[in-house]
Amino acid sequence: MESPCKAFRRGHCVDRTLVVFALLCVGALQPVFGQSFTVKDLGTLPGGFFSQAFDINDHGDVVGGSETNGLFQPHAFLLTSGAMQDLGTLPSGNFSSATGINKHGQVVGYSGATAIFEFAFLFDHGTMVNLGTLPGGSFSQAFGINDHGQVVGVSSTASGNAHAFLFEHGAMTDLGTLPGGNSSRANGINKGGQVVGEASTATGDTHAFLFEHGVMMDLGTLPGGNYSQAFSINDNGQIVGEANTASGDTHAFLFEHGVMTDLGTLPGGNSSSAKGINNSGQVVGSSSSATSSEHAVLFEHGVVVDLGTLPGGDLSEALSINDSGHVVGDSTATGQLSHAALWKPTS
Repeated sequence: MESPCKAFRRGHCVDRTLVVFALLCVGALQPVFGQSFTVKDLGTLPGGFFSQAFDINDHGDVVGGSETNGLFQPHAFLLTSGAMQDLGTLPSGNFSSATGINKHGQVVGYSGATAIFEFAFLFDHGTMVNLGTLPGGSFSQAFGINDHGQVVGVSSTASGNAHAFLFEHGAMTDLGTLPGGNSSRANGINKGGQVVGEASTATGDTHAFLFEHGVMMDLGTLPGGNYSQAFSINDNGQIVGEANTASGDTHAFLFEHGVMTDLGTLPGGNSSSAKGINNSGQVVGSSSSATSSEHAVLFEHGVVVDLGTLPGGDLSEALSINDSGHVVGDSTATGQLSHAALWKPTS
């Protein structure tokens, strides 16, 4: 399992370490197809020095995690109407992170006391409920929830392997793995109950999957590649994630109509990842640039748009976008650690 610090960055966002977090402030960004964006610092919980936003719903409610005590023990937060609420932890836990929220304000994530002793939770009506594990398992994490309250994530099993799960009607169901594989993880679920994530294959590679109608389908890779992960799916069935190419570089992809399309990178960059997609097909994620720094980006109409960083910063990433085009993630500023960030179109 991941350490608490890596676990805080969500299962599919662990490439950068937590020591790249930073203060944010409001600043205008470059135009995007006639639009311009502002980026806002969402701050931290009291006593915290870094934070990160993982998801945003169509009401503009934001969830994520924020450090609280200087000990790298973040707590899950829910930000509504400009106020950041500490959701606390499960009993006996000392850290938590909120990774998903639906239109009803139900929040999912995970909480624990150590990296190998953490459990998926559902926060609803002021109460954090432990969702447990698959039979015989010792840990679990939840990464997505749809508007019907169906939750997906990962749990260990009696064999010690990690498997994707679907939680509904009070029960956790093992979604299995790809043929010949032994591990899997579910990262997202749409309104129709379609689930996406990644799973090991018979050859030991990791491939993105789509689970529907009781079947896990291998989405393959980009041409020449052997690795892929799917992170998000919208209500139209469009899937986004990352996959490596024949050159070994990792690129963001969009999967639709049975085809995986390379979304490219910023000019001069060699790597990218797509983490979120809304129902209009706008995709957000991150990309390296000519300076090698990772920047939050918007993929739209075949163009990769740099959403930039806060003044003086050199790193940012976008993790979710709602149907109003509001984007959340994190960014850095000069000499600071990162804070949760909200990018909003000005029109």
